[in-house]
Amino acid sequence: MAVEGVFRDHWGRVVATLAGMFRDIELAEDAAQEAFAIAAERWPRDGEPANPAAWLITAARNRAIDQLRRQQVLAEKTRLIARELTQQPEPVMDETATFRDERLELIFTCCHPALSREAQVALTLRTLGGLSTEEIARAFLTPFDTVSKRLTRAKHKIRDAGIPFSVPEDHQLPGRLATVLVVVYLVFNQGWGDGRVDLAAEAIRLGQALAELMPDEPEVLGLLALMLLNDARRDARVRGGMLVPLDEQDRSRWDQRQILEGRELLRRAAARPGAGTYVIQAAIADLHLQQPRDWHQIAALYGTLAQRTGSPVVELNRAVAIAELDGPEAGLALLGTLALDDYRYYHSTRAAFLRRAGRPGDARAAYTRALELAETDPERQFLARQLDELA
Repeated sequence: MAVEGVFRDHWGRVVATLAGMFRDIELAEDAAQEAFAIAAERWPRDGEPANPAAWLITAARNRAIDQLRRQQVLAEKTRLIARELTQQPEPVMDETATFRDERLELIFTCCHPALSREAQVALTLRTLGGLSTEEIARAFLTPFDTVSKRLTRAKHKIRDAGIPFSVPEDHQLPGRLATVLVVVYLVFNQGWGDGRVDLAAEAIRLGQALAELMPDEPEVLGLLALMLLNDARRDARVRGGMLVPLDEQDRSRWDQRQILEGRELLRRAAARPGAGTYVIQAAIADLHLQQPRDWHQIAALYGTLAQRTGSPVVELNRAVAIAELDGPEAGLALLGTLALDDYRYYHSTRAAFLRRAGRPGDARAAYTRALELAETDPERQFLARQLDELA
């Protein structure tokens, strides 16, 4: 395996293990970077070790200890770590050592409620995903300095406030897990909406790590299923730089392996008690992949989801199903109850209903408003085409 592949697969594990040892995310990241740099130099020459993760963790641990010695604060830090960690005068690369996987503790730390949502997202991508500050800034269209300061403040707050590096107690877990899932889904939606395949893939990798660490949590499985089922259509969503509606997509370009994996995860999630909103959304995503679509079931699931969330965006999606069942005027009536004037999909959906209802002038006005709010070039091209056809 190339060092780049090892970095992608093991960065989060290495940082999490070091953060668990030293209770300092900044130190863990610095030491992990040094360990990967050493690996990039040695492995092409000496060969890849039998246990790359253990080698990297050992190397990073030794780099962290050396750094603490250089800072002359080892005596203070050793009260927080096992004494034997300081008894190796020279770095020893242990390829057989076993280390506890502490990624679960790290992601709960990154998503602690004491941190802002922006800090939670950035810190999760940095520590678990291994994205650079530049990549995070670029993904969220945020200045580099803003992201850099946000990350630094978050790490210092975790360290100085003594935010626990642990999985929450059972009575706290549902609420804290919900925050973790929201952060992962935000990352996915950012990548999905902007056509950032790498960012969507990163969210899926975080979801896979969560499913590996929490295989009996239905909402974890449901979120991963939802992301996989949606992402399976990525190669068919855009054609010639233009967004392609689902009904016009080339199904031969859908990732069938990913769809099967998503459906199996959905089956497992639905069979467990405690299935929630992510499981419902995954079930809806699966129904949208089927031909013909069962609009009655889709409308019913959106109704259940709307009751649980109170979200006007969910009601917007239910309106689409209602329009398919009862006609565009029924869909327009439901849209008229929603306060979503700044939401681009509200106006594009309303425009489609108006067009079907034989009201081209009103449809043009709605498409124009949607075009004003569009955020990506494929969306703009799609909406511009709708306006051209109406003209």
